[in-house]
Amino acid sequence: MIYGIGTDICDVRRIAASLARHGDRFAEKVLAEGELATWRERSARWPDRGLRYLATRFSAKEAFSKAIGLGMRMPMTWRHCEVAKLRSGQPVIVLHGALKEWFEAQGLQAHLSVTDETDYAASFCVVEKIQTKLP
Repeated sequence: MIYGIGTDICDVRRIAASLARHGDRFAEKVLAEGELATWRERSARWPDRGLRYLATRFSAKEAFSKAIGLGMRMPMTWRHCEVAKLRSGQPVIVLHGALKEWFEAQGLQAHLSVTDETDYAASFCVVEKIQTKLP
């Protein structure tokens, strides 16, 4: 059963402006440790790809926060929500700390899609309540 749906579109130029204004502190606020390492690596080699990577993660976390109905309030935090990918390239939500505990206690599962173009990053997230089998 669908618990919630969230979508977000992010202007990559707005993310670039935030980086210019706040420096790495902006990325450190938004990205989990694994994401931060990937962002630094990509930014060093291809600054535009690093910027779009940050924008897609920002967008995905916004979409996820809408799908779970919390917005950006506890236990939802930027760094407790990580966007990783499977070997196939499929993006997945990986949760940490209190957010993970809350999400699992609710019996939820997330499905995520992200995309980006030169100026925009967009994400769509569906969160479902896992059906328990009756004996």
